[in-house]
Amino acid sequence: MSEKVNLTADDFQLLPADRQTDSEKILKPSVSFLKDAWRRLKKNKGAFISLWVLVFVFIVAFGSTPIANSKVTAQQDVTVQNLPARLPGVLGDIPGFTGEGKLDGTKVDQYKSAGVSDKKNFWFGTDQFGRDIFKRVLYGTRISLEVALIATLMDLVFGVTYGIISGWRGGKTDIVMQRIIEIVSSIPNLVVFVLLILVMKPGMLSISLGIALTSWTSMARLVRAQVLTAKEQDYILAARTLGSSTWRIGLRHLVPNLSSTIIVQLMFTIPSAIFFEALLSFIGLGIPVPMASLGTLLNDGQKAMQFYPYQLVIPAVILGIIMIAFNLLGDGLRDAFDPRTKD
Repeated sequence: MSEKVNLTADDFQLLPADRQTDSEKILKPSVSFLKDAWRRLKKNKGAFISLWVLVFVFIVAFGSTPIANSKVTAQQDVTVQNLPARLPGVLGDIPGFTGEGKLDGTKVDQYKSAGVSDKKNFWFGTDQFGRDIFKRVLYGTRISLEVALIATLMDLVFGVTYGIISGWRGGKTDIVMQRIIEIVSSIPNLVVFVLLILVMKPGMLSISLGIALTSWTSMARLVRAQVLTAKEQDYILAARTLGSSTWRIGLRHLVPNLSSTIIVQLMFTIPSAIFFEALLSFIGLGIPVPMASLGTLLNDGQKAMQFYPYQLVIPAVILGIIMIAFNLLGDGLRDAFDPRTKD
């Protein structure tokens, strides 16, 4: 047997007030899931810069309505047709934005040749009808973003709802709904757009509806896969045991836990919709005249590319910046919402 140990009052001493044990020390502050995702996103420089680039593009595009609407951008003036870009003040010394062009191998001030005042500048030049390309780019960017946002909203509502129902119900319902997705996915996108144009008037609604009808399947499949995994989790089983209705479980538990997956998928859906709208407008199936989008600007610019390349390059650069920014932001959000990502 062990020896008996007698303890005295001297064996008990109070710790100093400023002393803490390692087990009680909090190494990191407690943060919510969204704050932690925001912190991770800020560490990704490419995604964070892309976020602010897109914020700037949205503000400029939607804030320019008074100076870049359908009436203003459709105004023609053949006296100032095909003028090169010229910026005001000191910025006018930047190569390519001086307002000069080559005529018979020599540089000439085309603004002076056209009798344009020194105070009047076309930042991105003019097209063959004398329309201001800068205003048309602002208007076209806004139209492309609006089409993409409308199509994405339809994709969000229908695709997410379809995927949740398919994954939650399972069994024969899931089998039938997945076969419908396979049938829809097998139909070529251009066939759907041509049929819509024959039935509906060409415009933003028909294009947005066409993009939504052909792109919702990816969202539905992704959501369905997540629901199949989530519905077997303990918190879902507890909610069902407590008698929660299916709608309550879907709105209070499934949708919040699927939000990160949905947001990331949307960040890849929006640029795809913008690019597809540009493609349709480029081949003449998109936005009708006198409206403009990035696709119609590219279509107009490629016709004059040999002599006036800036009419094609500027809209192409704007479209490229938007596409790259959305894809970088989507990659950043995917890493930010993944708890397995290392700090």
